[in-house]
Amino acid sequence: MTALVSARNLHVIREGKAILNDVSLDVEEKDFITIIGPNGAGKSMLLKSVMGFFEPEKGSVTRKKGLKVGYVPQRLVADHTIPISTRRFLTLRKRAASAEVTNVADETSITEFLDKPLHVLSGGELQRVLLARALLGDPELLVLDEPAQNLDVTGQLAFYKLLDKIYEERGVSILMVSHDLHLVMSSTRRVVCLYHHVCCTGEPHMVTRDPEFISLFGNDMARLMAVYNHDHDHSHSHDHDHNHDHAHDAANDPKVIPRKTSGGSHVG
Repeated sequence: MTALVSARNLHVIREGKAILNDVSLDVEEKDFITIIGPNGAGKSMLLKSVMGFFEPEKGSVTRKKGLKVGYVPQRLVADHTIPISTRRFLTLRKRAASAEVTNVADETSITEFLDKPLHVLSGGELQRVLLARALLGDPELLVLDEPAQNLDVTGQLAFYKLLDKIYEERGVSILMVSHDLHLVMSSTRRVVCLYHHVCCTGEPHMVTRDPEFISLFGNDMARLMAVYNHDHDHSHSHDHDHNHDHAHDAANDPKVIPRKTSGGSHVG
């Protein structure tokens, strides 16, 4: 299968420090990949490189010819001095027929405030507007950078539930960066654990068993995350061929293997 995006051996250096060190990533059709890792691990830089916003020092990124990408940033700060409606914002830089705007608004539950000024919307409403805007043009790949970072737990849960619905109904590939491990682990299909390099990758319930995941997030988090499993008909490879030394404060005991529990759960 031809990848929508293929990043190979990316190296990014800033002020003498390696932000990305030999990072490779493939995003294929109907993928749902979440990149996790501590602050400063290079997650957003990887997204910027994959999107073509940033040119790495070394390595290459190839994209499917004519690939349509929708992008959802961390947040939008609406200026109250610029009176723009939600409807106008959606089509400000994107051409879309009225019917498409109507359909996407219904899909993301923003119909009721299409004609409201953008600046009066709540954080959760703004994120759904950004998601709706990214869906215009029927993208093949949806890229999200910490999309629920500024939402409360209820807002996060609602956003990820909506994202999962869109994934299932549209069959769009999703590449996302997130810190919300409790919620992400119950919806994503593949996890990439990043700390300047790819520490481990695979299905959520497998990644939580990886010594490098435990090194980064600690045994307690690994046990908690181990309850997340999927009944989806999919299969991804899991790579344990790593031998890296991380300097972290988290507990580091690879002998502790979390007990696998079937079923999914959302933890607030």
